Amino acid sequence: MPHTLESFAAACRQFLSEDPGPSGRENVRKLLSEVLLDKAFVAAHLGPDNTTEKTVIYEDPKLGFQILAHVNLGAKASPPHDHGTTWAIYGQAVGETEMSEWDVVAKGANGKPTEVKLEKTYVMKPGDAYLYNEYKVHSPKREGPTRLIRITGRDVDKLRRTDIAVAA
Repeated sequence: MPHTLESFAAACRQFLSEDPGPSGRENVRKLLSEVLLDKAFVAAHLGPDNTTEKTVIYEDPKLGFQILAHVNLGAKASPPHDHGTTWAIYGQAVGETEMSEWDVVAKGANGKPTEVKLEKTYVMKPGDAYLYNEYKVHSPKREGPTRLIRITGRDVDKLRRTDIAVAA
């Protein structure tokens, strides 16, 4: 069955209304994996004519979660980061993303950043979706063009994030 943004957002809203915690988010993650394989949905929101790096395609007026379309036209790497007091689900639609997850080895204090060490690295392929709960440190790396859908619990641009450094 084809997915529309409206039906996808409504299902996310239902899952997160019933359980705003990890179980509800996991249901959203599973559904996102299905949506990422819907060629019509991907074309509508991430199609070849879309060159905008980040677009909020839906923001829930009651719960505040956002669905974002990300288009990366070339290689790009992000340093280790978290999403502070909210969560994020990354879903791969086109291309591949190498994602690393990091363990916190020393919590930042007195102006010093939180120190992390590499936990694991894996490759996200079309249809893959991963959940990163509050304060889970991760870092994506792309060697070429990619297109992703990311869902966040709130607008992360308005949140204070943790200062992070890789432990020596």
